[in-house]
Amino acid sequence: MGTSKPQPPVNFPEPSRDRVDSWKEIAAYLKRDERTVRRWEKEGLPVHRKVHKTQASVYAYRTEIDSWWNNGRQRLEAVESTPARKPFMLWLLAGLVTGALVFGAFYASSLRKERWARDQALPEISRLLDLDKRDKAFRLAREAERYIPNDPLLIRLMRSFTVAVSIQTKPSSADIYMRTYSANDEDLTYLGKSPLENVQVPWDYLRWKIAKPGFGTIEAATSILPNMNLPFTLDDAGTILPGMVHIPGGTFQFRSAARVELEPYWLDKYEVTNGQFKNFMSRGGYKNPTYWKHEFVDNGRRLSWESAIARFRDSTGRLGPSTWDLGSYPEGQAEFPVSGVSWFEAAAYCESVDKSLPTVYHWYKAAGIGIDSDVLHFSNFTGKGPTRVGEQQSLGPYGTYDMAGNVREWAWNESGAKRYILGGAWNEPNYMFATQDAQAPFGRSTTSGFRCAKYGAPLATYLTRPIETLTRDYTREKPAPESEFTLYKSLYSYDRSDLDQRVESVDDSLSSWRKEKISFRAPYGNERERITAYLFLPRNARAPYSVVVYFPGVSSYFKRSSEAIGPEWVEFAVRSGRAVLYPIYMGTYERRINSVPSRQTPEEVMQPGSACLPVGPMAGRDLVAQWSKEMGRAIDYLETRKDIDSHRLAYYGLSLGAVWGPVLTALEPRLKASVLVGGGLPFERLPPEIEPLNFASRVKAPTLMLNGQDDFMFPVESSQKPLFHLLGLPNAEKRHVIFDSGHVPPWKPVVKESLDWLDRYLGPVLTAEPPR
Repeated sequence: MGTSKPQPPVNFPEPSRDRVDSWKEIAAYLKRDERTVRRWEKEGLPVHRKVHKTQASVYAYRTEIDSWWNNGRQRLEAVESTPARKPFMLWLLAGLVTGALVFGAFYASSLRKERWARDQALPEISRLLDLDKRDKAFRLAREAERYIPNDPLLIRLMRSFTVAVSIQTKPSSADIYMRTYSANDEDLTYLGKSPLENVQVPWDYLRWKIAKPGFGTIEAATSILPNMNLPFTLDDAGTILPGMVHIPGGTFQFRSAARVELEPYWLDKYEVTNGQFKNFMSRGGYKNPTYWKHEFVDNGRRLSWESAIARFRDSTGRLGPSTWDLGSYPEGQAEFPVSGVSWFEAAAYCESVDKSLPTVYHWYKAAGIGIDSDVLHFSNFTGKGPTRVGEQQSLGPYGTYDMAGNVREWAWNESGAKRYILGGAWNEPNYMFATQDAQAPFGRSTTSGFRCAKYGAPLATYLTRPIETLTRDYTREKPAPESEFTLYKSLYSYDRSDLDQRVESVDDSLSSWRKEKISFRAPYGNERERITAYLFLPRNARAPYSVVVYFPGVSSYFKRSSEAIGPEWVEFAVRSGRAVLYPIYMGTYERRINSVPSRQTPEEVMQPGSACLPVGPMAGRDLVAQWSKEMGRAIDYLETRKDIDSHRLAYYGLSLGAVWGPVLTALEPRLKASVLVGGGLPFERLPPEIEPLNFASRVKAPTLMLNGQDDFMFPVESSQKPLFHLLGLPNAEKRHVIFDSGHVPPWKPVVKESLDWLDRYLGPVLTAEPPR
């Protein structure tokens, strides 16, 4: 409700000439100084006040002043002639005046700050939220809240991106700092001392710092839910193990296996560095048998200690990691993670410092696979080599760094004759963070490193025993007969209705390609359901372009938005002069599935031999059918464009896309070639309608398979070769190249093989016309 305008008494009209509008004008009318007139307000001077948005003002009416003056003139003149007060009274009056001036200045300052909060801060908070800069928006909102705590717009903005949580620490009175996980370049925001009840924080994945004198500082990362209770326990400074972080115990579940109980333990904050491993060598690490407590077995053959040690030499024949020269690491890389070490060397180092390699359970607990999409943003998967430990700011939930990327890390447990090695490396796709891997314990890859664990007591046997993976003998299985397959194939058909295609946006800022965001109507659901795709058009070739239709790896399940994607692992195709179409398939990016039962963790989605579906097998049946229809619809769109040669289309699948490539290409006759990188037949039992075994023999597009010899996800003999032999193609139209690598082969050879295959089956690109 607004403030009613004060009305003069009915005896005095309100013509505009009768009104005086300030203390200055009132004083001039009475022929007195302003200070005296202000004093007369207490004697009944008829002054009216009106409150505006920014300040208060006064006004009076001459007719009212005249009446008041005539009725009390003698008394007012007596007040004016009153002699001066005693000095004490003058001092008191001066104090009151000074206080009034200070209050006035404070009041004016408060008004300025309120105006700033409403006129500047609130619009800026809205702008920052539109840009998804929640950390900056949160800090600005907290500042504005000091001046306009009850402002409805501020309250509405805060509710749109913050939730209330409670934070307790043991001991209490610890200082609590916070920032959003992605705002790594921002300062921490101080929230107060613990305990904090119902404090507002951004609804996001957050980084925390908990500090108290005499105790170890906690760094942590957590996801946030409304009304969440966050407990933190600080360790006494005297009990902290240098260079390690304390991981709380509790129940933990690995894959779909039974839950296990873990006692609290310590884990290295960073990967073991070159400098630390050099100290191990200086202490006689390769010469002291007491550090080497594990039997040396290679392909079932036992080796003596001397024979085994003789294998652990650098590139110049000196003892040391395979990546070193002359018994030492490259100059300036003391703080880089040590790499090129076998499982035995890693275990010996840990033994020398009274520690141990972590079990798979302890490693995954500390890594926090659930933060996959957040931590990957700050992890080293650049393909350019390792970086200094901690440089990437890839903070885990309990204070570790670099568990995703940089170098792979050996773990304790066996899988057959191999040992687990986890986290992925700098030259692998980022989904390897959550993908299990195991390698021969004598392997000394340039990407193999480690970190150490420290346990308070000997571990239970079930934590250290071998962890086996799925297996399946495809030599005993046959594809479905044609009568059955015809029924399966009918589940993938769709009506060729109006596409209602749109070009949503165009990015012409890059020198190598033009990026178009397009959308078209889905072939299922209601008419409002649309599919987004990105089309990358080369600048070094001319239309009509041949096109590579891309299907990405499993990391696409866990990313929030597709807006910033590029051509990724098929960038080489655009640079070579071919267009790339990147549909956003159901279940990926912003089309993540939340309405059906899903796998528990990204790690479970990507266990060895898994079909890599984000949902269970029965829900997966519907999902794979949607993928096929979406890819078909995307090709329908390509056929509408004059700048596309729809007779020269190829499929390119990476890992997830390679696993499901046989299904998708068998159903799409318009594809003229296919490249499958890091794929194979899954060991997981699936409904026959989506079983790759039933589709591989129906593939007609010439297919190139590119794999790694040591692929733990899809092994050569039991997964890769069965798929290759099943492909329904003449030997001249299929090729299987196996590289000396893990799940994803080395990239430059992959590019060469891929380009040769595309040139062979799509023909050469049309060179760009020379400028006139």
